[in-house]
Amino acid sequence: MRNGVWKWRLVDDISQIPAAQWDEVMQPDTPFNCHSFLLALEQSGCVSADTGWLPMHLALYQHDELVALLPLYRKFHSYGEYVFDWAWVDAYEKYQLAYYPKLVTAVPFTPATGARLGIKVGIDQNTVLSLVEQVLQNELAEHSSWHGLFLTASEFAAWQQAHQRVAPLAAAESSTHQARLLSREGCQYHWHNRDYQTFDDFLAELTSSKRKNIRKERRQVAAWDYRWRSGNEISTAVWQRFFLCYRMTYLKRSGHGGYLNQAFFQSLSERMSDSVKLLLVCADGDADEEAVACALYFHTATGDTLYGRYWGCLAEYDGLHFETCYYRGIDYCIEHQLSCFNAGAQGEHKVLRGFEPVKTYSLHLIAEPAFEQAISEFCLTEIQQNQRYMQQLLDALPYKQMS
Repeated sequence: MRNGVWKWRLVDDISQIPAAQWDEVMQPDTPFNCHSFLLALEQSGCVSADTGWLPMHLALYQHDELVALLPLYRKFHSYGEYVFDWAWVDAYEKYQLAYYPKLVTAVPFTPATGARLGIKVGIDQNTVLSLVEQVLQNELAEHSSWHGLFLTASEFAAWQQAHQRVAPLAAAESSTHQARLLSREGCQYHWHNRDYQTFDDFLAELTSSKRKNIRKERRQVAAWDYRWRSGNEISTAVWQRFFLCYRMTYLKRSGHGGYLNQAFFQSLSERMSDSVKLLLVCADGDADEEAVACALYFHTATGDTLYGRYWGCLAEYDGLHFETCYYRGIDYCIEHQLSCFNAGAQGEHKVLRGFEPVKTYSLHLIAEPAFEQAISEFCLTEIQQNQRYMQQLLDALPYKQMS
């Protein structure tokens, strides 16, 4: 591909690309694919060769002008991705083949749908998609696979269409195996704002039993003092308290202290102060740094989605998780007239509290032909199962008009 028009390089440190250039090309549609967030992950050491996430971002140039970017990581494990491929790892090990290293395009530790391929305005999307896939196909000589995770529906479709156009030609021109682009689907649970003016407006849309249950849950924890703090209002002491809550909760649930460190969280105040929203739960009269629970949210000034990411508490209080991570987020969306609340991955219990199933998408290139067909069949079966599962969730929604 390196010719007089098109060139590419793999960048092992996002700071090598100026923030303004990255954001101009990436056109971030979430807080998580902007330069500041990804830089914070790298400079804090959360993303590095030592943690099994080696940055090698793909930068594409036309006449020496940066026109496209694909966040890319060389992975030596499958942790922190949330599109699970452990069964594939087991299959490779059974036949004594190496599954790692692999390539992953995703936001590390962040299962939020967003644009994965940034293309500068005015550059032909189909051309870029074809060139980027060519680079990825070439990289499969040294990696077992490539995984593009949590793509938007439109980007997912564009990748598929581009692959269908160029794959036959690439296969005819190449003497090596050209991997097929395999699709996977998953499910998350998002809350949607239907022009509610108050939380009671939202409750009025629910069946009587679910409405009563939510009111009961909120009464249980009404005595706590809930405080929103923006990034520039969060002191070092408060970040220390948040990190303590985060680590303790991770240790209780998973046996390790979490993927992220205090340096990462604290850098968000400096790099993304306008987007960071920290909810503190305190006893009346206590200082912020004495919070018993915390939840970290993200909301950009131009975005219409609230993202709930990380939660932690120092002790177990009935109903406090639901209040802090769900109901207060819904309150925030109603107050700020945001259309969507993405409260993180997993959690079927969200459905009974008004969160609706939303399909997620990922794409995969498998280098080994012998496994490609088996994995393709696995993905097709999984898609069918996911469709049935999502229908069951839709049937269980607590809204009166859907019951």
